[in-house]
Amino acid sequence: MFQIGLTGLLGSLGTVSQIVLLLLFVFSVVSWAIIFTKWRAFAAADREDQQFMALLAKSKDLDDLCRQVRRMESSPAAVLFEGVMDRVTGMRGLGQDGPGSGTTDRQIIERTASHLSHSQLSKLESYLPFLATTGNITPFVGLLGTVMGIIDAFREIGAQGTASIAAVAPGVAEALIATAAGLFTAIPAVIAYNYFLTRIRRTAFRLDTVTIELMASLSSPPAKAKPVPVGAQR
Repeated sequence: MFQIGLTGLLGSLGTVSQIVLLLLFVFSVVSWAIIFTKWRAFAAADREDQQFMALLAKSKDLDDLCRQVRRMESSPAAVLFEGVMDRVTGMRGLGQDGPGSGTTDRQIIERTASHLSHSQLSKLESYLPFLATTGNITPFVGLLGTVMGIIDAFREIGAQGTASIAAVAPGVAEALIATAAGLFTAIPAVIAYNYFLTRIRRTAFRLDTVTIELMASLSSPPAKAKPVPVGAQR
């Protein structure tokens, strides 16, 4: 009975209201697809980031750590670390000593780290503007459907020549479906957008931490051997 009533209710809507509901349905389907996709992506990134941060805290050899993180493709921190180390290896191959050899080399490494960090954050931010757009415009799209539905309802009232509750209520109820659909589409999109922004800020903080730790390790001069006292030589 509910399905028949709902089908009949949707079928009684005007053309504009039906187009509005179809548009809101498309927005809703795409939004939920993005939400589930980004949820899985953030879960994988956070899991591998935690693994990488644990390895970084324990490791004393950066080259050995670089070999261990080759398979952590979902970890933004690991990708940043691997990219910087590849840059350092390339500089060493050109006969340079790395960022500790001069200000210019350090700036190159810092720019490399900044570029990689922005690249990883942009990758995580992909498709999030669609959620923001959905949260901003779908309530107004729903409101447009409601306004057009009420106009049709009053036009029908004028044609019937009566303004009783029995004549007004069905048309207004049908018109308000568009507003409800707009809110049901917008609310999950706004919640998901704000939640994912929070996750991105946490990832950005981890990337900054990795950059600082990495630059400190690369800038540390190698330990010099202590001179042997003359009297101790034989």
